[in-house]
Amino acid sequence: MEFMLDPPLGIGPLAVGMPREQADAALLALRDPSSVSDSDRPGQHIVRPSGLMISIHCAGGCLEAIELGRPTTATDIVRFRDVDVFGLPATHVARRLGEHTAIHEDPEDPASFIAPDLLLSLWRPFAADDEPDEEQGYFFNSVLVARPGYYDTPEEAAARLQSQS
Repeated sequence: MEFMLDPPLGIGPLAVGMPREQADAALLALRDPSSVSDSDRPGQHIVRPSGLMISIHCAGGCLEAIELGRPTTATDIVRFRDVDVFGLPATHVARRLGEHTAIHEDPEDPASFIAPDLLLSLWRPFAADDEPDEEQGYFFNSVLVARPGYYDTPEEAAARLQSQS
């Protein structure tokens, strides 16, 4: 199955801002009924047969963020536009995303990247850009799509609220 990232709107049937009950139902609809994982936690995450983990984060009764964890097989592909975010090396993904939007290293974790205008973040535990055999650092391990303001510091949140009033 192919999953298209559409930040900041969502991923497939999971729409940022949708009510929790609808998010729970949409998450369950992404399960493969012929291969339900013992790791599934309805209302939190599912794991597809490919190893792709789909996790939802809700607050205030609404879906705030969706996170996808890297599959172990290529039967599920995650794309942003024409970029396979888990199938290409992390540095290539960051460079290709940079063709569409501003993207920069996370100041707290230089192995990871944030595209703040899209509310999209890409994570890996460490950078191993020259070591293809070191998959944990050579490829991104997760991607997150979030609601506007998800990454705000308390000061930024206050400024966002001020500008909206």
